[in-house]
Amino acid sequence: MPAILWIMVLACTVPEALLIGADLGAWGTIRWRPDSYAYGAFWAGLLHGWLPNYPLQPYVMFVSYAFLHAGLWHLVVNMIVLVSLGRHIIGQIGAWWFIVFYMLCVLGGALAFAALTNTLQPMVGASGALFGLVAAALIWNRRGVSPHHPLSFSTIAWATALMIVLNLGSYLLASGHLAWETHLGGTIVGLTLAPFFRNS
Repeated sequence: MPAILWIMVLACTVPEALLIGADLGAWGTIRWRPDSYAYGAFWAGLLHGWLPNYPLQPYVMFVSYAFLHAGLWHLVVNMIVLVSLGRHIIGQIGAWWFIVFYMLCVLGGALAFAALTNTLQPMVGASGALFGLVAAALIWNRRGVSPHHPLSFSTIAWATALMIVLNLGSYLLASGHLAWETHLGGTIVGLTLAPFFRNS
């Protein structure tokens, strides 16, 4: 597995492992999880007059939310998808362009959540970026698209429809307790930017 994937997996796994240990009383206190969300999760209210815990929080949260998770199952599913897709995509666009693409999907997910949500609850997880990776992989693998090979309408429509089905399925499986807005934002970024990163 590429080194960059190990780093990304550890960046998500270590915080959740520490929080799970604190939840179980192995170390720290049960306040670790709520405190980590208070400082690192995405809070839409911070964009509407809430006082931040530190000056840069309204900006840092656009990235930090993607490295926190809501429990073991949430983490495991996301890391399986990250490793499975990450190896494939790194082989296509290289490690550094993969990081750039991934972080753009993270930002896209946060922007969509900020624009569309009406919840006051915190948002965490890498799934917005992962939906972006899935969307890009669908387009790249459909017809071998490159920056010099324009996308057809049918390719975009097929990938978009499949992502909508995946998003709806995730929403139903989680009984509505997931940030579909973040998934949508990551998907849009993935669909939009995929042609510019292929063979870059």
